[in-house]
Amino acid sequence: QILSLGAGFDSLYFRLKDVGLLRHTVVYEVDFPNVACQKATLIKRMKELSALVGDTGGEGLGAITFSGEDYKLLGVDLSELSELERTLEEAGLNNEIPTLFIAEVVLTYMENTRSDALIQWAAEHFPQACFLVYEQVHPEDPFGCVMQQHFSQLNCALRSLAQYPDCEAQQRRFLGKGWTDCSVMDMNEFFTCCIPEDEQQRVQTLEPFDEYEEWHLKCSHYFVLAASKGMEPSWTPLLPSMTVPRHAGPVGMAGSVPAAVCARLSGSPGLRRYGHHSVLIKPGVILTTGGFGEENGQHCRMRNFHVLSKLAGYWKAVCVTQNIPDKRWGERLYHTVSCLSDTLALVVGGRTSPSSPGLGMLWLKFPKTCNASDPDDVSVEPVSLQPAAEAAASRWRHSTTEMTFKGEQYLFVYGGRSALEPVLGDWYFLHTPELSYTAIAVEGPVPESRHSHSACSWEGGVLIAGGLGAAEQPLGSVFLLRELEHGFQWQTIETHPPLVPRYSHTAHVHEGKLLLVGGVWFHASSVPGITVIDLMTGLCLDYVVNVEHLEWPLMLHNHSSVFLPNEKELLVIGGGGNCFSFGTHLNPEPVALSLSSILIS
Repeated sequence: QILSLGAGFDSLYFRLKDVGLLRHTVVYEVDFPNVACQKATLIKRMKELSALVGDTGGEGLGAITFSGEDYKLLGVDLSELSELERTLEEAGLNNEIPTLFIAEVVLTYMENTRSDALIQWAAEHFPQACFLVYEQVHPEDPFGCVMQQHFSQLNCALRSLAQYPDCEAQQRRFLGKGWTDCSVMDMNEFFTCCIPEDEQQRVQTLEPFDEYEEWHLKCSHYFVLAASKGMEPSWTPLLPSMTVPRHAGPVGMAGSVPAAVCARLSGSPGLRRYGHHSVLIKPGVILTTGGFGEENGQHCRMRNFHVLSKLAGYWKAVCVTQNIPDKRWGERLYHTVSCLSDTLALVVGGRTSPSSPGLGMLWLKFPKTCNASDPDDVSVEPVSLQPAAEAAASRWRHSTTEMTFKGEQYLFVYGGRSALEPVLGDWYFLHTPELSYTAIAVEGPVPESRHSHSACSWEGGVLIAGGLGAAEQPLGSVFLLRELEHGFQWQTIETHPPLVPRYSHTAHVHEGKLLLVGGVWFHASSVPGITVIDLMTGLCLDYVVNVEHLEWPLMLHNHSSVFLPNEKELLVIGGGGNCFSFGTHLNPEPVALSLSSILIS
């Protein structure tokens, strides 16, 4: 028998019955009396549902709002155990046969003493049983704070999180309440390990999808737990269908980096956004373009450019008018911007939606005097590309990096996504300034295809770190594209301890050290802060971001960052996302991260 606790309007019984999977099984559903009555009324009104249930001789008797041969709907408060037990007995529940309990985001809404009592009651009264739970976890990190705020606004506080904040605490909870076996995993691990590969592929091709960060963050904040007792042999449904290497999280934090809101920048116009790009166009002047964010109180794709400049020691932001006669900017996200001089930058790729990429390349031209006090127009002009180079511009979530070969300047376009390929591993050398495609020999092991990685110029070559691979798993590899006499060579940079796989981070190089900023990883007990990799020794150190002086959760994904070497400071601009469950969450203001304590010369 199956006992669904807090079943609500779940259609599980009807779906299983319709495909013949409920032979010799009775389903009992329990929820508040008003919910059970509404559901019973719906079932009676719908011929298809009534036909599946069959004859209902006992409907409407007290707390039993609907009763079929193999389906019982009960209106009882789960916190009233004596009433629950009496009603289940009246409905015909048999304690001596194998029983499956299901609680899908139910226990967390109850007071802990009452939900604990329910878990223990089930263990004590059913000799052969399994208990499946699905609910939230990790309340204290930035995404967890957004999640909690969402449920608080719905007047549905998540009461179990304070006492049971992670998977390990939930496992101890069930083992301590009479269950003999218990396995638990978050939904990232569940999707990867327990969902058959063909089903994963079916889901991934249902519709164009590009909200990886919010999907993986949400999955890291929900878990599925299976506890059992009296099952011979010992049984759990959480058996991986495939073996996926589990990456350990950070060995330990080497220290912390203080975060502070930039003074006098409160309410900066247009800097609440994600999927944008920020570039230092000259010392003390930053240009931010594109993305999705907030403008004039509305959430939208951002058409306006914004200039952030440092004047008299303080940052100032202004909106810059674009000179775009035919609207060719295209409201793009996940593009790149490379500054080629103090008056010229190149935009490569990007998309409006996952089904509308192919935005090409654009020149951005601005006067030498461009800053926040004198925000001249930025003119946008199309780039005429050779046919061989057009594929370089038809992508997003890629990287574009300045590099040199035989003393000549090139841009190296690598990886990303396209409308045809969910992940790319190709690259293009574009000679500047005319952007002609150039074939240059590259040897060595080719890196795994990836998008949402980071790329930095270093010693004439390019450093590639992290990213999301073809299996939609974060990558922990670091590669250097190193110049040789006749071309380039891919070279792996070994890190120790190994770099925790991540994507949607940003990166910078300073005095032989690679700085990785934020990102998303599947190790959910902490969030990525600053990782410093010594490129000479491979030493990899993780630092937590100290956010005690911020009044809002700092989202370090889908952001942009600019490194200011003289100040040894990182400026984080924007960041966040648009979660299908919890709404849009954006960093409201730019944040300065002081690295002076960890970048000691």
